[in-house]
Amino acid sequence: MRVHKLPLVSRNDVVLPKATMAQLDTHIFDFVKYRDELKRLGQSGRKGILLHGHPGTGKTHVVHYIAANLPEHSTILVTAEQMLNMEEYFALARVLQPCIMVFEDADLVARSREDISSQKAETRLNRLLNEMDGLGTDADILILLTTNRLNSLEGALASRSGRVDVALEIPLPDDDCRERLIKQYGHALNFQGEALAEAVARSNGGSAVYVKEMVRRLVQRSVARGGSLVISREDVEEVFSPAEAEVSSLKRNEKTERRHIVEQGDEDDCGSC
Repeated sequence: MRVHKLPLVSRNDVVLPKATMAQLDTHIFDFVKYRDELKRLGQSGRKGILLHGHPGTGKTHVVHYIAANLPEHSTILVTAEQMLNMEEYFALARVLQPCIMVFEDADLVARSREDISSQKAETRLNRLLNEMDGLGTDADILILLTTNRLNSLEGALASRSGRVDVALEIPLPDDDCRERLIKQYGHALNFQGEALAEAVARSNGGSAVYVKEMVRRLVQRSVARGGSLVISREDVEEVFSPAEAEVSSLKRNEKTERRHIVEQGDEDDCGSC
């Protein structure tokens, strides 16, 4: 077990659609604010929240935001390797409550039983489910789970209230969010004319991590030409065109590899006929 200092993440540091921020407020911050009154009225003080979405959309960043803005809560981050000691971590959470328990990439442990290939993995899953069931309604514990692969999660976890009470999507950034991200990451840059609008349009469909990388490439291009921080549409074109080619190449290779796996599986099936 290690003790870490969590990063300070303010509301202004979180770039998400207003509707998503409102859900975070309702299901987490307002819940904690009114938890004592809810318990007095016979409601549970524990809550399971699943954050799901494409890779790179900022689920870990949201976890840091939640932890930083609930300073009276202790935060326990449980990795897949630590799942075999599940009982100890839940016992610690009870001692430290109010507490936040974080299980990142929950699909690594809580994948569908149909996809589990080892007894060890199923043991981890069963221990997680049993410990979540064992939390009393008086426990002041938030359980945050994140996943990039919602469809692969075990239904007994993802679809059962009392384990996961709320599933919140952390979506790919829309036009407004991508513009805010570009301005945030590229605060030192001076976009001329339609350069900013072009960057927003060209990053459509990209994650927050993708936008961050594109801004870094724009900054690097500025530094390489002598430090001028003025960004033109030509700069945007020179940065985004190669990146778009990279993405297309990766997608082609992924499709080819997937087709090869399917064909290999067909051959194996025929071989057993």
